[in-house]
Amino acid sequence: MNPYLDRCFSPASLNGLQLSNRFIKAGTFEGMTPSGYPSTALQNFHERIADGGISMTTIGYCAVEADGRLNENMLYMHEGIRAPLTALIDRVHARGVKVSGQMGHGGGFSKNRELTRKRPLGPSFGLNMLGIAYGMIFCDAMTKADIKALIQTYHDAALYMKSVGFDALELHLGHGYGMCQFMSPKTNRRKDEYGGSLQNRMRLPLEVLAAVRKAVGDQFPIIAKISLTEGVRGGLDYDDAIAISVMLDKAGIDGIITSGGTSTMNPMIMFRGGNMYKPMLAAEKHPLMKLMIAIAGPRLFRDYPYEELYFLEQARRIREKVQCNMIYVGGASTNESFEKLMREGFDFIQLGRSLLSDPDLPKQARLDHNYKSRCVHCNECVATIELPKGIHCTRFNDFSQEKPAQVLSTPTSNEQKSKKQNLA
Repeated sequence: MNPYLDRCFSPASLNGLQLSNRFIKAGTFEGMTPSGYPSTALQNFHERIADGGISMTTIGYCAVEADGRLNENMLYMHEGIRAPLTALIDRVHARGVKVSGQMGHGGGFSKNRELTRKRPLGPSFGLNMLGIAYGMIFCDAMTKADIKALIQTYHDAALYMKSVGFDALELHLGHGYGMCQFMSPKTNRRKDEYGGSLQNRMRLPLEVLAAVRKAVGDQFPIIAKISLTEGVRGGLDYDDAIAISVMLDKAGIDGIITSGGTSTMNPMIMFRGGNMYKPMLAAEKHPLMKLMIAIAGPRLFRDYPYEELYFLEQARRIREKVQCNMIYVGGASTNESFEKLMREGFDFIQLGRSLLSDPDLPKQARLDHNYKSRCVHCNECVATIELPKGIHCTRFNDFSQEKPAQVLSTPTSNEQKSKKQNLA
């Protein structure tokens, strides 16, 4: 084994957090949190990932508040889930694996039927594309008071997440969700200090980073996922990503994940390979949403053929400009690619689809110098997120999860009361 490939499997530190190797499971919404509660399926899923040799797994889309969820079956951070969430994290820790929590907020993009407001809130008034079929056609612009409250919400969520056992936090600043909506000139049309120049549009994400840092302290890892490009006219582009990364680096971020695309306008940039239009159409159960996908799908789901390391060229430009850790994601599924990333100076590698098809990837790659993932990048897994048993590979099933997700433990009356209070 050459030194660069060997580096993939060597211990590493992320702001003092000791990781057993350079592989991290990417944050994804697994669809295994019925009514917003951790399930046995979610626990089994992350335990299986841990058994496969990953150094840190990420519990994806931990909404910082109830209204930050895209739908009512997503996790949000509140006392009512402390016991099952802590139990899940403890089970992963028992396998020698760390756990990161992805802090998310949908902003003006939501189909959450438990929304406490009349409309979801984004940087500017506009269409809520996800909610149209559910009668939530528009999103409203946040006031200054709303922005101040959201910053505090991130702070409080970070305190909570550290207290339940998370080892690191990931700020989701990409893919067209709430923070990205402020960052993008496509969705941010504000005329105050939170709109206009990129510096102004970055004001809220940087204030959120500062609030989270204040909550968890200087010795706790905070990383951020960004979109290298949104892939739409008038949106964030590759040059913006460099400037954004430099700002985050100067603000004290511990690592940057270089993803891409936007779930709201061009998701296929992040999912190169098989077009997900037909699988998404087949999986959708809501009649109006199904019709909307049928009409808009061919324009929304564009064709981007798969190639290894499809974000490397642009991620390399950021590697040259920042001092923080660089976490590569996007088309890394062979030992040849892993070796190249280490040679290029990346510190960690996030894996998503390849772990669904082969959760033992880190162990197998270490044993086989010529390892290649069996994932065929068909993207059919993406369409399984909201199916009863949650996300899974449609070709290989190594998770033994055939039944619908069940809550990890029946919520107590106090937990149910806590949820109602948080929704009030």
